[in-house]
Amino acid sequence: MTKRTVPVEILGQEYRIRSDSDPSTIRRAAELVDETMAKVRDRTGTVDTVDIAVLTSLNIANHLISLRDASGSTSQGDAVRSDHLQELITLVETAIAETAPTTH
Repeated sequence: MTKRTVPVEILGQEYRIRSDSDPSTIRRAAELVDETMAKVRDRTGTVDTVDIAVLTSLNIANHLISLRDASGSTSQGDAVRSDHLQELITLVETAIAETAPTTH
């Protein structure tokens, strides 16, 4: 399969993704990332895109681990990582909330 370039937009920024995956799958993945990043931005109030991207990655990874746990195809180590991942998400969200500028 040959690699194609698929343009996608995430948080108003255009990215050109080069992949041999199906373009519709890439677009769906980008839509999920865009939606999740917007929710994280709205929920935390942060404007730093790196912070938003890290929190989004953690949220998506946590969701993936939860799906694996629910399907019963995981090991005990994955469950421990899921708990640890949730703790990290909480820590990062708390840190961002503490450093985010407040609006009055």
